[in-house]
Amino acid sequence: MNNTQIIKTLYNRYTKKFLPKIFLSILFSVIVAVSTSSIAWLLDPAIKKIFIEKDQSLIIIIPIAVLLAFASKGLSLYYAKTILIRVAEEVTKILQLQLMKSVIKGDSDIIDKKHSGKFISHLTFDIGMMTTLISTVLLNLAKDTLTLLGLVGVMFYQNWKLALFALIMIPLASFAAKSLGRRIGKVSTQAQESSGVLTSYLLEIFKNHKVIKIFQKENYELSRTETFINDLKNKSIKIATIMVRASPIMETLTGGMIALLIYFSGKLILQEQLDVNNFFSFLAAMMLAYQPVRSLATLNMAINQGLSAARRILPVIDIKNKIYDKETSKNLILNKGSIEFKNVNFKYDKEEKQVLENINLRIEGGEMTSLVGHSGAGKSSIMSLIPRFYNIDSGDILIDGQSVFESKISSLRSNISLVTQDVTLFDDTIKNNIGYANLDASDDEIIKAAELSHCTEFISTMPKKFETLIGENGVRLSGGEKQRISIARAMLKKSKIILLDEATSSLDSDTEKKIQDALKLLTVNRTSLVIAHRLSTIVNSKVIYVIDGGKVIAEGDHSSLLNRSEVYKNFYNKQLRKD
Repeated sequence: MNNTQIIKTLYNRYTKKFLPKIFLSILFSVIVAVSTSSIAWLLDPAIKKIFIEKDQSLIIIIPIAVLLAFASKGLSLYYAKTILIRVAEEVTKILQLQLMKSVIKGDSDIIDKKHSGKFISHLTFDIGMMTTLISTVLLNLAKDTLTLLGLVGVMFYQNWKLALFALIMIPLASFAAKSLGRRIGKVSTQAQESSGVLTSYLLEIFKNHKVIKIFQKENYELSRTETFINDLKNKSIKIATIMVRASPIMETLTGGMIALLIYFSGKLILQEQLDVNNFFSFLAAMMLAYQPVRSLATLNMAINQGLSAARRILPVIDIKNKIYDKETSKNLILNKGSIEFKNVNFKYDKEEKQVLENINLRIEGGEMTSLVGHSGAGKSSIMSLIPRFYNIDSGDILIDGQSVFESKISSLRSNISLVTQDVTLFDDTIKNNIGYANLDASDDEIIKAAELSHCTEFISTMPKKFETLIGENGVRLSGGEKQRISIARAMLKKSKIILLDEATSSLDSDTEKKIQDALKLLTVNRTSLVIAHRLSTIVNSKVIYVIDGGKVIAEGDHSSLLNRSEVYKNFYNKQLRKD
């Protein structure tokens, strides 16, 4: 997107609905401009009537007028700013919600391809720049332009020759600002990238702090931290340096203009073409014009920062999901819950290698079916395709004869529960983590699910029982305790289809037996697809599929596979040696 397209997008999506408030802010900006111009104009009668002609009748009126002009300027500026602050915060909220919607409702591969730290940087760093673009830039553009026009009017009123001379400063300032603006946009993009890298790194530190300690890499990570922070520091210094670079340029321009102004004014006064009162009024108008000229000169830099941020955020907001409901999609109607893969081919990215090749398998409704294979064979990928976390390249997946790709996603996923080896929990209470599966579940239902998954054994030992906070991703719980909460959550959903990916991987033998008993209750009359390295979990499966290299190389029950599949037999023998 070019700058014009970005500005149009920002206007149509975010600022258009706030036009009445923006116009009200501009109205107050007009009052600011009139008040500022009147301050400069009032010096003319003040000097002429009071100091030259010694007219005592205006000695009170003019000071009061000056006071009113300053008060009017201050109040109007306050209201103009507060109105746009509210508008900017509303726009910020909209942007943040849209960005989070893209993340929460986005396809899984969108999240997989980008570190979470980059999204956090968008949410804070970039949106902050866009807020400045909408609030500060919009206000200054209106206020300073109008103020400058008013003061230029005063200058022309006092002496048109000097006014034309003074106007030379404006194009000179604009040229300097344009040059600086190009640089600020480039450096802002680099700063955002550095901010995203630092945020990503910090998240990794929080997640892996125990690994850092056990391998005694504190000094190594401190060194890396310093590198990342230094990089961001240098980018921030560049931005700040470019921003303040306008000051010496503007000071030099202003100094030169005032010096030349005094020279030419002196000539005009000596030639009696200019009165002293006109000169001071003109000088005041020119000095007051310095601030809006400087502000407008640096505005280009803030605009470039905001547009640079928008160029990074809008594509994320506008991401089109590959996984979506078609207009013809229908609700999935489950009977037995049988699942069938027909000639399914799949890879995570077009440029990556094939993950699944010509997969054909059937998972009988109401029965337990298992997948066995080496790590990376494609078992988890098969499981991830059922709830449509990813789209297949070709083939079809049917549930009770209905294609999942022709079914509404909500009706598909509402019938599926998933428990994986990588348990994900929220920094919340045990009760809320279990109840996440069904926010309307009663306390009795949550307790029942906890009992079935043997969670009550450790919950009962905790001071606050079900109201115990478990910390970030359940940091205060053991691996087995987290796994059991995850299983309880799946139980509470009471879905027809159960997907278990290494669901007992974090459990000891005693706990595993209890969970196996609970899973038997959970899977009664339900379709269950199980992945497990421990074959004791799956020996009772009606059908076991052996997956190798993304292909189904064997299928059957436990006994038949021992006789027909060398791969399965090796798995079984290795398991016997471990047990």
